[in-house]
Amino acid sequence: MNLFDVYPLLDITPVKGEGCYIWDEDGTKYLDLYGGHAVISVGHSHPHYIDRLTSQLKQIGFYSNSVQIPQQKELAVKLGQLSGYPDYQLFLVNSGAEANENALKLASFVTGRKKIVAFKKGFHGRTSAAVAVTDNPKIIAPINESSNAVIIPFDNLQELEIQLKTNEIAGVIIEGIQGIGGIHVPAEGFLVQAEKLCKQYGALLILDEIQSGYGRSGKFFAHQYTDVKPDIITVAKGMGNGFPVGALLIAPEIKPWHGMLGTTFGGNYLACAASLAVLEIMEDEKLVENAQKVGSYLIEKLKGFSGIKEVRGLGLMIGLEFDQPINDIRHVLLKKHHVFTGVSGANTIRLLSPLTLNSEQADVFIESLAAILQK
Repeated sequence: MNLFDVYPLLDITPVKGEGCYIWDEDGTKYLDLYGGHAVISVGHSHPHYIDRLTSQLKQIGFYSNSVQIPQQKELAVKLGQLSGYPDYQLFLVNSGAEANENALKLASFVTGRKKIVAFKKGFHGRTSAAVAVTDNPKIIAPINESSNAVIIPFDNLQELEIQLKTNEIAGVIIEGIQGIGGIHVPAEGFLVQAEKLCKQYGALLILDEIQSGYGRSGKFFAHQYTDVKPDIITVAKGMGNGFPVGALLIAPEIKPWHGMLGTTFGGNYLACAASLAVLEIMEDEKLVENAQKVGSYLIEKLKGFSGIKEVRGLGLMIGLEFDQPINDIRHVLLKKHHVFTGVSGANTIRLLSPLTLNSEQADVFIESLAAILQK
């Protein structure tokens, strides 16, 4: 049997990881500034992470949500404490797409409405409703096409109010920082005004923090640079540091009923162990603060580079838009300087390193990029 060939694969085969580094099968060491799509939050092969999962696996690895799983409640308390949302409710799933799918469904349940407003350059997943509200026609199959998805320009409050005035909108979904679209931070005041409009017209505000959450922006959630309190927050990626897990944080006024949402694998014992380990490491090693400190250092250093059109982002979620296609730059970074980065479109490099990145490692990237651009 062959693999279904849908991925444009890089010529690298990682076989080992530690901290901010990966090694390929030839023993070459790479600085990982991509973290597998922003998934590696506390670093590769962290000892506490390994111990937590190993210990749990020796006891029990899985049972479904037909039984009580005490670790789910432990995770809810810990996540509420560290995120600043102790009064919210937690629903655990397996991925970011599933988190958004359930958030959209929940908004429809609560309001009795059908339509969702999303934004240009947004990305919310590859399942049915999540892909319908994603601004990428290439991944929307005919079965996903929906008149219930309304996509408007990012940061456009006037157009948002026009849609909300129809009284057909169940929810508005916004990324804390747009990731795949090229690292776009919402304009100052946009989230605050969007929240006010949602309350005024009876729609739920959903903050997609799947890529921008879990300390990535230098706050636990990117929207916490404002005073916004969303009705639903979706998380995944860095939540499990590589173990498949996602979640919804749901405002206390939204009341559940049995059977409203469901999942077989979500919130299993190992998923909870991975998620608890991540939170414990983040707290002990002050990784949110580190992301803000090292990210600010990187952003300031990179702003002066000739050839970079714009530096965007917060914390360790950084987009570098160049005035030329970046395939050659990324290739030389990987092959000659052994620095692994991500991309967004033809002209933007995405940096999504583990939150453990230090200034010396940041300097390796800065010096490598400077050497390439000088040539």
